[in-house]
Amino acid sequence: MHHATRLFHAVVLLFVATPVLAASLPIPEPPNLEARSYILVDFDSGQVLAAKNAEKAIEPASITKLMTTYILFDEIDQGNIALDDKVTISEKAWQMGGSKMFIEVGEQVSVDDLLHGMITSSGNDATVALAEHVGGTESSFADYMNQYARDLGLTDSHFVDASGWPHEDHVMSAHDIARLLGAIVRDFPDLYDQYFHQKKFTYAGIEQYNRNSLLWSDDSVDGGKTGHTESAGYCLAATAKRDDMRLVSVVTGTDSNNARKSQSQALLNYGFRFYESSQLFDADKQISEIRVWKGDETMLPVVADGAVHVAYPRGKRDELSTSAELPSNLSAPVKDGERLGTLHVKYGDKTLAEVPLYAGQAIAEGGIIRRLTDEVMMMFE
Repeated sequence: MHHATRLFHAVVLLFVATPVLAASLPIPEPPNLEARSYILVDFDSGQVLAAKNAEKAIEPASITKLMTTYILFDEIDQGNIALDDKVTISEKAWQMGGSKMFIEVGEQVSVDDLLHGMITSSGNDATVALAEHVGGTESSFADYMNQYARDLGLTDSHFVDASGWPHEDHVMSAHDIARLLGAIVRDFPDLYDQYFHQKKFTYAGIEQYNRNSLLWSDDSVDGGKTGHTESAGYCLAATAKRDDMRLVSVVTGTDSNNARKSQSQALLNYGFRFYESSQLFDADKQISEIRVWKGDETMLPVVADGAVHVAYPRGKRDELSTSAELPSNLSAPVKDGERLGTLHVKYGDKTLAEVPLYAGQAIAEGGIIRRLTDEVMMMFE
């Protein structure tokens, strides 16, 4: 079929940087952190602004609870469970060690309270109770976690339990953690706002404070999740929004609570100081067009999947350039949404983003006269 023989070339220039006398200034280097791994991601574009060992599978500890949270939020969003549903606390949930919400065996606790207990208090007991409520057993819920991980594109993650209790086969990478926290913000903004900003939570007369201490020191930080075990070290996933730009940071394997806080703050400050983010193309906006041979139409609009955002050095938007890499010869039929090529966004010689491009409509094969005419015309192209 013709789809297998298409040749690609990057010649469709969309817009060019304003000419400057000197080369584009280099992007400042990110801070040198002692964390075992870290990553800083621009939320809108998904661009990685700084990273170290970001694809390495590590022990995520209680950051695991972000995946449990995502599944619970999805169940609520689909109407499968409600915030006022009562959950009967099992002996397994009650006897969980580590951080606790302090629920009792046989107690009836609302999903709402358990979510606060899991997200704000990092309660292992609350987390297991929620996992059992959704999955029947924690092991069955772990199967859900791995399925969701595949659906979300978390390629370096594997889950054995809902809370992050240490196990050699229970792993995530810093990049996967950033993707997951970003997915919670993107897919469930109302529930995110309801549960992730809380600095403290009181249950059964016991007041506990959110371990994400950035919530107190940086007003732009509005959520995240901590994790700590002796083997994992001190870990923190955080997200912050200043003006129209949101960043997601993850640090793992630091040696103290203060270290994970200060290193996360350094990443966020670096991103906001040296970068800004803009929308280059609206959703459904035609980015380019391409000639189609042997079809019932000759020109095909080319689009991206949603709006196109890019993060770039602050104040340097006029120095960005874009080009579309598209087939040199494209013949009908073409399916609506068929992948056609790639949009490249550059700052000087540095590629900032590569965005998949798709057919903006379907084009069917033309009549016999059109096909024969184009067959002849293609010989002279």
